[in-house]
Amino acid sequence: MALKIGDKAPAFSLPTESEKNISLKDLKGKRIVLYFYPKDMTPGCTMEAEAFRDAKRKLSARGAVVVGVSKDSVERHQRFCEKHKLNFALISDETGEMCKAYGVWQKKSLYGKEFMGIVRTTFLIDEKGVIREIWPKVKVKGHADAVLDALKALG
Repeated sequence: MALKIGDKAPAFSLPTESEKNISLKDLKGKRIVLYFYPKDMTPGCTMEAEAFRDAKRKLSARGAVVVGVSKDSVERHQRFCEKHKLNFALISDETGEMCKAYGVWQKKSLYGKEFMGIVRTTFLIDEKGVIREIWPKVKVKGHADAVLDALKALG
């Protein structure tokens, strides 16, 4: 069943690039920009991460923390963060359980081949853990600005 606006965000507790676990409970009381992306070090994913990095100050001013999620390892996340000077946590969901819980692990196709993968999706979660906005099949250009606009609309 797909998540909808108004649903409680599924709980999670997984390691980040800092090797410390982060959980939904840890973030209670904050607005969360939770974005799922296919793979570290790829062009689209790098552009998206850099856009959130550059918007972090404005997002923080709106009470939001940014958290990225992919199936990459903690070590690969560490290299990605260092190379691109990322200033937010990246969750390592190597088993894919969190991706499945959020409904972003889906059938994709490329050059006529079908495969399972992460569909680039962002969730805006409020201080109480309720999903306030969902951006499915994100187009990277302008996405961080759209997230900021949604935060402004929440007040």
